[in-house]
Amino acid sequence: MIQDQILEKIKEYKKIIIHIHKRPDGDCYGAGFGLKNIIKETYPEKEVYLVGEEAEYVSYVGTPDKLEDEMFKGALSIVVDTASEDRVSDGRFKLSDFVIKIDHHIPVNDYGDLMYVDTTRPASAQIILEFFLRYKDELKFNMEAAIALYTGIVTDTGRFRFRSVNSDTFRSVAYLLDYGLDFVEVLNKLSVKSENLLKLQGYVLLNFKKTENGVAYIKMTNELVEEFDVSLEEATSLVNELSQLEDCPVWMLFAEYEEDFVRARMRSKGPAIDKLANQYDGGGHALACGANLGTWDKADELLADADILVKEYKENLDK
Repeated sequence: MIQDQILEKIKEYKKIIIHIHKRPDGDCYGAGFGLKNIIKETYPEKEVYLVGEEAEYVSYVGTPDKLEDEMFKGALSIVVDTASEDRVSDGRFKLSDFVIKIDHHIPVNDYGDLMYVDTTRPASAQIILEFFLRYKDELKFNMEAAIALYTGIVTDTGRFRFRSVNSDTFRSVAYLLDYGLDFVEVLNKLSVKSENLLKLQGYVLLNFKKTENGVAYIKMTNELVEEFDVSLEEATSLVNELSQLEDCPVWMLFAEYEEDFVRARMRSKGPAIDKLANQYDGGGHALACGANLGTWDKADELLADADILVKEYKENLDK
């Protein structure tokens, strides 16, 4: 079993570095820090680090480490929740002695010496939790790991609202509650919004647009982000504010990232949108993914294609 191989590699290496993806979300943070805490609790003699960009809204889970290049030599790198090599936040995993990929996204490209990808799981944090439960007679646990893993699962499942959730998800989370996790405290931390973000949320609800056939969207320009004085991370977290719109099975949030590069966060409660994202240098899950567009003109092209997709989806429903 591939899980056996992963455990053996963890036992073998004295230095282990965990990697997350660029523009980190709750799941990569939860899976990464959950795994880090499990390994450190089980093997206190090992050096265990997590590297990558910071995510302020889940900063209570942990803070990434700052490492020099030489630290990667002779190390085991474990990349979590990252479908493609170019999405890894810290590319220095290539300097490590051995690389393991653990993920739940539809594969985009193969990388690493050992790959464990389970697309039936709604969150990479669930994969890490099930890994622990599989070997709980050998591995140790702590509350920091419980908080991290619950954070990863609850954020990537939309508070258990997405169809990717299955009975195994609840069985796994039940262990965390039995362990003593105060899940209400975690949910309260995730629910907190700044006054500025609440005002931007109101703007989104008042100013979103729809295509002819029902793709709801908002364009989060740099000017808008600056006007409301929020971080880009906060602004893009509002993507699901459009999820409850009647007759809009697909919704998107567009934003400008580094060097004004436009990207899209895409969501659906009906038609599969991952193949559409693939056409625009993106990918992810069938109902939740992203696309790398570059320009606002490209964003309009994506909207036009998404509108056709929604039209065909509704026509098929009427048959």
